[in-house]
Amino acid sequence: MSKKTVLTGITTSGTPHLGNYVGAIRPAIRTSSDPSVASYYFLADYHALVKCRDPERVHRSTLEIAATWMALGLDTETATFYRQSDIPEIPELTWLLTCMTAKGLMNRSHAYKAAVQDNEQAGEDADLGINMGLFSYPILMSADILMFNATHVPVGSDQLQHLEMARDIAARFNHHYGDHFALPEAVIDSGNAVLPGLDGRKMSKSYNNTIPLWLESKKLRKHIMKIKTNSLEPGEPKDPDDSALFTIYSAFVDQNERDEMRQAFADGIAWGQAKQQVFERIDQELAPSRERYQDLMANPEEVEAVLIKGGLRARESASVFMQQLRAAVGIRPLK
Repeated sequence: MSKKTVLTGITTSGTPHLGNYVGAIRPAIRTSSDPSVASYYFLADYHALVKCRDPERVHRSTLEIAATWMALGLDTETATFYRQSDIPEIPELTWLLTCMTAKGLMNRSHAYKAAVQDNEQAGEDADLGINMGLFSYPILMSADILMFNATHVPVGSDQLQHLEMARDIAARFNHHYGDHFALPEAVIDSGNAVLPGLDGRKMSKSYNNTIPLWLESKKLRKHIMKIKTNSLEPGEPKDPDDSALFTIYSAFVDQNERDEMRQAFADGIAWGQAKQQVFERIDQELAPSRERYQDLMANPEEVEAVLIKGGLRARESASVFMQQLRAAVGIRPLK
């Protein structure tokens, strides 16, 4: 394949936060402007069902996330932007891949193993509360990737194992049925570090420590002021390498500004002053897109139209490819 194909998905189970923006959305939108890259970006609403049992939350999150990508400048005319559930070929491919996937491979999934370990430590049955969605999650992720023969998939370190599983599943299918799938490569950008949350741990909805992306200025400042720091007084040198505040700031500035803040830490900048600078820098970056986001949230039909158009475009290739795969496994007309 001559053209690089990049695919990124974001699960529709919560409100977009700064960690999503820095780790996935911003770099993906930058990539989408490269004419040598075929870009696929999707709302992973099937994935959301693995853990989220609140239909209104899934529905609301779909709108919030789609509006976020659009407000931040994703060119939906060049990139293929779609809702996972609008592509029926994806669950169909998931079944073909399920029939080629060893159960032992799924047994080794980090998410499943962690859930089993939690149960065992609590003295419960190993599989208590574990549904087949969680167990088979890596196969659905593989179908997302392989449906469009993505060559490069940006992932966090916590998803690297699932990407490797997708390669294994694709290779096994190719071995049995011929060369159909490209083996995707993981793209881990060291420049897009995992953003810490208010408590210093990874920013995550699971930890309830996120900074929502679209807070208006006053509320954004209030959240920034809550970021956990130590008790060092103004004038006392502070360690930027042990500071969630510095890590967050670093994600929004260039190297010169980063170096200046590092020096300010060494000179004993007051935490309040440092937080104010962090707030101002983040607000400066997001403010131009905030009004566009609010407009889209108030006009969901505009977002829906874009997603429908993107889904139709995605299905143009997915439906043709699925017919090839069906034929490859023996599901074809009797003639």
